[in-house]
Amino acid sequence: MSSVANARIGRRQFLGLTAASAAAGIWPMFRQRATAAQRTGKPRIAAIITEYRGYSHADVILGRFVQGYALGIEAFWPRTQVVSLYVDQFPKGDLSRGIAAQYGIQIKPSIEAALTLDGEELAVDGVLIIGEHGNYPHNEKGQHMYPRRRFFEETVDAFRKTGATAPVFNDKHLGFAWEDAKWMYDRSRELDFPLMAGSSLPTTWRKPDLELPLDVPLEEGLAIGYGGLEAYGFHALETLQCMIERRQGGESGVRAVTCLEGDAVWQAGRKGLWSRDLLEAAVGCVENKPEGRPEEHCQQPAVFLIEHVDGFRSSMLMLNGYTAAFGFACRRTGVDKPEAAHFWLQEPAFNHFSFLSHNIESMYLTGKETYPPERTLLTTGVLDAALTSRFEGHKRIETPWLAEVTYRSGADSGRRARLDG
Repeated sequence: MSSVANARIGRRQFLGLTAASAAAGIWPMFRQRATAAQRTGKPRIAAIITEYRGYSHADVILGRFVQGYALGIEAFWPRTQVVSLYVDQFPKGDLSRGIAAQYGIQIKPSIEAALTLDGEELAVDGVLIIGEHGNYPHNEKGQHMYPRRRFFEETVDAFRKTGATAPVFNDKHLGFAWEDAKWMYDRSRELDFPLMAGSSLPTTWRKPDLELPLDVPLEEGLAIGYGGLEAYGFHALETLQCMIERRQGGESGVRAVTCLEGDAVWQAGRKGLWSRDLLEAAVGCVENKPEGRPEEHCQQPAVFLIEHVDGFRSSMLMLNGYTAAFGFACRRTGVDKPEAAHFWLQEPAFNHFSFLSHNIESMYLTGKETYPPERTLLTTGVLDAALTSRFEGHKRIETPWLAEVTYRSGADSGRRARLDG
């Protein structure tokens, strides 16, 4: 495998990059210097995407795979080469055709063709699945039925047909339904290929830079978020899970999930089903919020109450109208004062996706999962159960299938953004 190709740029040069280029998620020097010759000899990647337009996930992730990215002030040329694309939809403003022509990427009519380059053998060293954005229906629970399982299933079919496999990354949750997510995870274990999934939240900046040690004794964890319950609720759940999975004994699985909305959220807090001091600690790290308490501003708050098998409890509150931020707070056993951090996203530059992209590339280069796919399997299942709870009148949903998702976080969970660069 090729070594990391990176270069230091001066702080003045870094700050001088134009706002327009930052907003597009790219840097001008990569456009000019990341030539085809520089990309040869690197692991070959097939990208399977729903659509590619400005500010879509294909733009902010795949764009970094072809144009490069910066981690702090450290510039990285792509360490892999995207050789093929399967694009499910071509909306107005499509960028895939132009990117493909500029970087010598073949657009293929099927996923199998993208993985084999029209041959009979697997012709790529990694698969990048981005099943986010595009014109797809919603079901009765409000879940956006993106074709992630179809993309994954056709990828697995190509693996079986060719008798070879490659590492796979699946953007965001593994599927909108638990059954799809579990099927996808099980196929990766059956065929023994590395699988990663999830969002950029676990690798983004934390203010302050909170890092919990492995096997930390925790009593409770809480995350805050905003936006739609499915699309952004997943981000908030990953913010929560990437922290509480480091607790003593690791993740024990989830036995029940409840979704509450409206005034029932605050009533649950008064009953002690989630802790007010953790909420105050989390929002205390967030800038640019209005004066007053969250309940004075949130028109339709929501909370997911999560009961873990080991007795640990966690919760996730969506605070639309009060803050547009993700955050986390926890209480260590025997310590009164909570610890908290704002999980800060660098918008509009979207450079938090650079750290996600770097970790994905690392899996392609090493053949090893940078962090556990069980994290995303569990958060996918919790989200599905919470939306079922909401659909069925906010009742408590027992989840024996999630009680089986147990795992431990590794000491090294990949590279994430840090305040010290």
